[in-house]
Amino acid sequence: MAEGGAGALFFSRTYDYLANYLPRQVGKSPETVRAYRDALTVFRRYALESLGKGVGRLTFGDVDRDCVLGWLESMAGEGLSAATRNQRLSAIRSYLWYAADCDVAITSVALSVAGIPRVSGPERVKERLSEGALRAILSAPDQRTRIGCRDIALMSVLYDTGIRLSELTGLTVGDIHLDDEQPHVYVVGKGDKERPVGITDPTVEQVRRHLKMSHADGPKTSDPLFYTRHGGAKCRMSPSNVERLVQRYADMARPSCPEVPERVYPHMFRRSRATDLYQQGVELAMVSRILGHAKLETTKVYAVPSMEQMREAMSGVCRTEEPEEPTWLEDEDMMARLCGLR
Repeated sequence: MAEGGAGALFFSRTYDYLANYLPRQVGKSPETVRAYRDALTVFRRYALESLGKGVGRLTFGDVDRDCVLGWLESMAGEGLSAATRNQRLSAIRSYLWYAADCDVAITSVALSVAGIPRVSGPERVKERLSEGALRAILSAPDQRTRIGCRDIALMSVLYDTGIRLSELTGLTVGDIHLDDEQPHVYVVGKGDKERPVGITDPTVEQVRRHLKMSHADGPKTSDPLFYTRHGGAKCRMSPSNVERLVQRYADMARPSCPEVPERVYPHMFRRSRATDLYQQGVELAMVSRILGHAKLETTKVYAVPSMEQMREAMSGVCRTEEPEEPTWLEDEDMMARLCGLR
């Protein structure tokens, strides 16, 4: 077997791709690296079960257009959504282009897979939190307790800033600037890119209360803003912990507010905030900057117009002016030419 080109083992470069290239060279988040690893893992199982070739036998030459199309069809047969299949297809494409950069002889393989179109399917309207649902969820914690005060502040920051879950759990006391002329949170996003995000007065007050109750012992600027205690030490809240508390308060709020969805998760706060800003007239480019998106295209998914915006747009199109009286109706030759006659 050839050591390079299409004869090289397909998985011979996955370790460096996942451990070095994605996180260190292109700055992908741990969540993205995990998703790509999962996609490659699923593909490995498909190759073993369908092609009879495991890690030690599958070559780049085996992974041609028909192979990847077969994999997509198998995932469709398992009932996986178009979005999931497209994400996994993107992972395979990305890995192949990385391998082609390392060995130009693999370029033909990357090109053959690059030509596979994305899977089309019905786009689901992703749920957002209505104003009433958000208010009900934020009212669920008992603000008289330290934990309740912490959780109100946490969810207020999550919505007000529209930050990602990983960005929220990474916040420290030093990242919060409440006494500045323009109060803001300093966020470290994907690829360690930093950005300030402004916060509103109600959120400022909630965070002040949280600091007073949970950080009364003279916190260090490096202390996690939202924490749990383990062995007496302040530890960052885990993403799963935040997910559980958000769902718990949603369940508490639903009996009094049926608008609260059955499943509520942290990213729903981000999506709701982004769409609310857009519907309130904030330019999409500004929304993109607040969210920390590298490309404006990524933000467009949140650009859902409100009913009022759609009515205004339609009424603007439907406005008609007084028709002008045509002056050429009596010109027989002109009328004939307009009809294509001579």
